[in-house]
Amino acid sequence: MQTVQAETITAPFASTSISPEDILQQLVRQQKTRKKWLIVQPMSTTSMMVDSSSVSMPLNLIMVATVAGRLFDITFIDERIGDRIPDDLSPFDVVAVTSRSLNASKAYAIGDAALRQGKIVLLGGVHPTMLHQEAGEHCTSVIYGEIESIWTELATDILQGTMKPLYRALELKPMSDMHRPDFSYALASKRSKKYSSRIPILATKGCPVGCNFCTTPTIYGKNYRYRELDLVLDEMRYHQERLGKKSANFSFMDDNISFRPKYFLTLLEEMSKLGIHWNANISMNFLDKPEVAELAGRSGCDLLSIGFETLNPETIKSVHKGSNKIGNYEKVVNNLHQNGIAIQGYFMFGFDNDTEESFQLTYDFIMKNRIEFPVFSLVTPFPGTPYFDEMKPRIRHFDWDKYDTYHYMFEPTGMSGETLLKNFVKLQQEVYKGRAIMKRMQGKPFNWVWLANFMMNRFTNRLSPEIYM
Repeated sequence: MQTVQAETITAPFASTSISPEDILQQLVRQQKTRKKWLIVQPMSTTSMMVDSSSVSMPLNLIMVATVAGRLFDITFIDERIGDRIPDDLSPFDVVAVTSRSLNASKAYAIGDAALRQGKIVLLGGVHPTMLHQEAGEHCTSVIYGEIESIWTELATDILQGTMKPLYRALELKPMSDMHRPDFSYALASKRSKKYSSRIPILATKGCPVGCNFCTTPTIYGKNYRYRELDLVLDEMRYHQERLGKKSANFSFMDDNISFRPKYFLTLLEEMSKLGIHWNANISMNFLDKPEVAELAGRSGCDLLSIGFETLNPETIKSVHKGSNKIGNYEKVVNNLHQNGIAIQGYFMFGFDNDTEESFQLTYDFIMKNRIEFPVFSLVTPFPGTPYFDEMKPRIRHFDWDKYDTYHYMFEPTGMSGETLLKNFVKLQQEVYKGRAIMKRMQGKPFNWVWLANFMMNRFTNRLSPEIYM
């Protein structure tokens, strides 16, 4: 479904050459009072450790507030830190809610309640983008993908009261148009201390790799966009000034920050002059080059999150993750460790090629290579991905609350579901035993990664296969 373009306004704007942005600005000037938005980050209902402890500031939602706040009054609610949505929504004209699959039912309930009170309800985020027809039953309008690329049309329609069911950009705006996020919307909460001290930042959008289990290609297509380096660096300097210290901590929220090597390496070279610390999700496609890891360490990188996914080459091939060369895994790990960079390694189980041996191979790899923070998940076919379409006849349920990568979704061909879950629990408990933690972490800087390991020790001791059903 494509977005219908805003109708041309002929009165009181007589000019036939007036641009959509000019129309919007004239409507803004006619406002007697600014419309009021309630922007909501819902909490998930999963039983796992998704919204526990400190959470990252929701950068995408902060961007919505930043864009909308130029024209409208904003109230920002993040349920994950304990903010509460008021029962009475009468002060607000627009209620905007973001959603992933694991909190879709909560987002829908918020949307339904706001609709009953006669509000304009906007649903956005990954899940409404993937299933916009489903989401459309719980809102006035679905925002497909990023709000920046449809903002002029959306804001115009809100001011005129002529809403469309779906807003989807025909083309994505360049990231040079991206405003610096205004974190004051999130930090205004009395509970903002529950946010992680790491500042989320964005340099690029998109990932052309095309793993069949990933939602990114559906949202952005094969597009890969990036901000001018000066904009990224200026944003970092702004936060250094705001915090009054050079050693600010940043988390890149990019899907694949290293896809354009020249851009990435130039950015790191400039960051090395700032005295910051940073971490990121990253593809391992050129981390086997020692000079890349050296530059990353010199620029302040203290942790990289890497999707190893599996030690089975057939599985890598089946999910189209060509950037993963299993023969390079140990070289990548060694390069990073030699430059003082810790690794958050992601491993998935439940693929059809998995066997009981897969768990032992993964354990051996983690312990031999002293992976600091292993993260384990069960294969989850997310709606809107090629993998979901492929696996749909075998998926056990469509309870979105359980689409958190920690619930059993289908039985793999290589083992029973019971065997899968028994070994999944055992692997986590073995990796996070006290002596295993000491073996992996001995001699490494005492920081939050140590603390995360001891928290995982307590968490995994309580696990049982039934939790994942």
